[in-house]
Amino acid sequence: MTDDPFDLVLSGGTLVTPAGRLEADLGIRDGRIAAIGALGRVPAAERRPVRGLHVLPGVIDSQVHFREPGLEHKEDLETGARGAVLGGVTTVFEMPNTKPATTTAEAIADKLARAKGRMWCEHAFYIGAAAENAAELPALERLAGTCGVKIFMGSSTGSLLVSEDEVLDTVLSGLRRRCAVHAEDEPRLIERKGLAEAGRVGTHPVWRDAETAIRATRRLIAIARRHQALVHVLHVTTAEEIALLGAHKDIATVEVTPQHLTLAAPECYERLGTRAQMNPPIREARHQAGLWAGIADGTVDVLGSDHAPHTLEEKGRAYPGTPSGMTGVQTLVPVMLTHVAEGRLSLERFVDLTAHGPQRVFGLVGKGRLAVGWDADLTIVDLGARREITDGWIASRSGWTPFAGLQARGWPVMTLIRGQTVMREDTLLGTPIGAPVRFQSTLRALA
Repeated sequence: MTDDPFDLVLSGGTLVTPAGRLEADLGIRDGRIAAIGALGRVPAAERRPVRGLHVLPGVIDSQVHFREPGLEHKEDLETGARGAVLGGVTTVFEMPNTKPATTTAEAIADKLARAKGRMWCEHAFYIGAAAENAAELPALERLAGTCGVKIFMGSSTGSLLVSEDEVLDTVLSGLRRRCAVHAEDEPRLIERKGLAEAGRVGTHPVWRDAETAIRATRRLIAIARRHQALVHVLHVTTAEEIALLGAHKDIATVEVTPQHLTLAAPECYERLGTRAQMNPPIREARHQAGLWAGIADGTVDVLGSDHAPHTLEEKGRAYPGTPSGMTGVQTLVPVMLTHVAEGRLSLERFVDLTAHGPQRVFGLVGKGRLAVGWDADLTIVDLGARREITDGWIASRSGWTPFAGLQARGWPVMTLIRGQTVMREDTLLGTPIGAPVRFQSTLRALA
């Protein structure tokens, strides 16, 4: 530690570090964590007491759909990122199923240009896999600002689809970074489409049943194993997939969502209607219990929100003519802190799933832990807060949440990005400063 003054000292909080909880001060200089300890005598431009609050490494949401370009009536990069920092999220990875789809270097450059000066949080963008760009993906995955390749094995929002084993084999054979995958079996979805009954959204998990997900994940693992390719299976929904993926942890990492951990069929469809519709679907309690077991035994690596907004007008149509997806980036922290308060997971495990885990899985540089020398991206929470989640709190252009009415126990009260406070007590501060994040696997390519 040098004798130079700190830019900011957060004093008296409880820090959640890689070594566990620690009551200490945290000093920030030049956007990075410069010291942890007793810093009361060290000069600082600003001191901010955070006694009674918990200081967490900035929450990383590695699956969001911010809909820009082409679908800005649902969301855009600014409104999505606004919701992120209001919810305590400091970094997002944004998905490629926009219009046009993000499948080229030009599309990545366009998103990065759109994000500059507009996104409140740090960010990176996925390249979408398709038969047409399979040969270019090994180069595309190494572009600056890119978090990797995304494969849709089953049809969902947008036109991206890699349903044939031959194309999947070609894609995975050439990749070196970890590839994110939406695993639903397209032939089975086509075969079972008639089971989606008109006007009955409760049949959504009947059509897109557990076997649809299990079959796709089994196919994915077989092909990935052949090439020793690294895959990251998104929004896992079944107990059987947890068991399957747990046997292949050398090549496969696992994401689950707050929605699948919190909502369960059939009750969610009866109460929320099409607002509970997403892909893969919310399933019955047996599968939810399997996901929680995967968190308890370490199979699950990451929590992602799968923030995928649609307007209430679109959601108000008759099923199955309704789009799948719901907001989630702004509610991830309070929903999961409620599970912490109710004893389903520890605060340390929450931090592992939202910061340490994403850093390990994707190889983020300088993000994801409270440690000297790392970026001062911080999520500061009040575990004693009691707040109701409401539609009115949601910054998304869609303006609603499936968690409206939930009495949250724990709330994000401050969000810092590279040492700058961008949210305090539900209020945005300053101007958007979000920048592209860096990855260990591409540092040499960018030199």
